[in-house]
Amino acid sequence: MKFEKATFAGGCFWCMVKPFDQFDGIEKVVSGYTGGHVENPTYEDVKSGESGHREAVEITFNPDVFPYEQLLEIYWQQVDPTDDEGQFQDRGPSYRATVFYHNEDQKIKAEQSKQALANSGRFKKPVITPIEPASVFYPAEDYHQDFYKKDPEAYKKDRKQSGRDEFIEAHWEN
Repeated sequence: MKFEKATFAGGCFWCMVKPFDQFDGIEKVVSGYTGGHVENPTYEDVKSGESGHREAVEITFNPDVFPYEQLLEIYWQQVDPTDDEGQFQDRGPSYRATVFYHNEDQKIKAEQSKQALANSGRFKKPVITPIEPASVFYPAEDYHQDFYKKDPEAYKKDRKQSGRDEFIEAHWEN
């Protein structure tokens, strides 16, 4: 069995785990930090905006069971790809949506899916989510892992307050 990695930033990583964590072919989804210049950043380092990292999820998947294109499909439906200042209630550089590719094939597929989304007319503003090479991924502290399972009430409350679900419903469920 051959596994690959996919890395996506989409605002608060708590809300980015569950959408991917429920399918055959997904081995694991880890919350963490990537894209910055500080080694072994903490949540406080990242939240301050000083480390340059984004909150992200690293997905280990079997491409024969769950292809990268399907991951991209799910990803685009979790973010506002027109917002360069963060995602939903989470503002600032550590919450910017970004697709991080691990190889040339992922880069090409990510660029094609972004272009298809831009051409779809689904959004009134331009699709601007960057596609960047993956860099070192640092897993977040244990209390951030699988937060939707560990504290379902807090997860639901945070997600409801974020505006994410209303955005998804307005742009994808019609």
